Amino acid sequence: MIIESLLDTDLYKFTMMQVVLHHFPGAHVEYRFKCRTPGVDLTPYIGEIEREIQALCGLHFSQRELDYLRRWRFFKSDFIDLLTLFHLDDRFVSLRPSPLEMGEIDIAIDGPWLHTILFEVPLLAIVSEVYFRNTQQRPNFTEGRRRLQTKIEQINSVPDPQFRVADYGTRRRFSHAWQDEVVHSLRDGIGTKFVGTSNVHFAFKHELTPLGTMAHEYLQACQAVGPRLRDSQVFAFNTWAREYRGDLGIALSDVCGMDAFLRDFDLFFCKLFDGVRHDSGDPFEWGEKLIAHYRKMRIDPRTKVAVFSDSLSVPLAIELFEYFKGRIQTAFGIGTNLTNDLGHEPIQIVVKMTRCNGQPVAKISDEPSKAMDYDPSYVAYLRKVFQVPDEPVGISLGPEAE
Repeated sequence: MIIESLLDTDLYKFTMMQVVLHHFPGAHVEYRFKCRTPGVDLTPYIGEIEREIQALCGLHFSQRELDYLRRWRFFKSDFIDLLTLFHLDDRFVSLRPSPLEMGEIDIAIDGPWLHTILFEVPLLAIVSEVYFRNTQQRPNFTEGRRRLQTKIEQINSVPDPQFRVADYGTRRRFSHAWQDEVVHSLRDGIGTKFVGTSNVHFAFKHELTPLGTMAHEYLQACQAVGPRLRDSQVFAFNTWAREYRGDLGIALSDVCGMDAFLRDFDLFFCKLFDGVRHDSGDPFEWGEKLIAHYRKMRIDPRTKVAVFSDSLSVPLAIELFEYFKGRIQTAFGIGTNLTNDLGHEPIQIVVKMTRCNGQPVAKISDEPSKAMDYDPSYVAYLRKVFQVPDEPVGISLGPEAE
């Protein structure tokens, strides 16, 4: 069984789930799976993936896990009480060979947001591990450990203690066991430079800090549950602030592109949030825009944090740290390059929300390669509303997207 605990997911799934419980308990959503790596045939593993999903849906939170979650001040008692009864339901998930693309699989999640939000990360981890245990039956862990040790040495070569990294690699990991080894090795190998992991299970197990605030799906859903589309980002940040009252203060910037984000991220939000997370587009250009924006708001950028989390490697993280040193605080969440670097090519798989309450939602990435199969007419409208220049953003999902 690949997923053995419902904590084996990213922290921001729980933080968003609490917002859903308190503000959008009746929201209904749809998610779709996409493999962005060409030539990958996942259809032979459909049965194995289905069995793992069924096993996932048999899990409940243990009392020790619930007690652990209660320790964090940002979780409210009624949310933890909900988790005591919670389990995932496989009737909300459908899995089949894609009718449109030979060799691809079509995974859809359709149901109440509150009851489906925890599917994404473990589902992706299942697909990744099933794929690699079938295609890499004799993994080269010796090479993986050599590469990991090189990363540890590179991190330790930076003398400044402000250079900090975290593990963000659950969804595309090689395996549960390998991520466990990576997290343990980083904890022992780089000490205080390892600030934690997004994975709540491993944070619990290794006595680390779980990290994360919000993901794209939260701001996407607010396109449907908010008062009007143009105000959806402002609505999302205001709702988040009402829920967490200053905790979990890292905003996500790239749901409608950085420029549109900065138009909405006014003085109030600049003061309220501790920093901003980068997840697409050129990180150097993004950081320069963020610093300039803080200065325009007459806020010292050195009091704020820029969190980089897009396709990072250790050398790129070091380069970004040195580039922005003394100008803004930085933090680095490294994902697949930590948890799936054994000498073979990881598969680029995602699950994205595509509809909420019956209407399309979308993310307009600053990186064209991150295009998703959103409703094209809606994406065009979203671009117009947020003044985002037209770029190719994927293809239609077909008649059901209309």
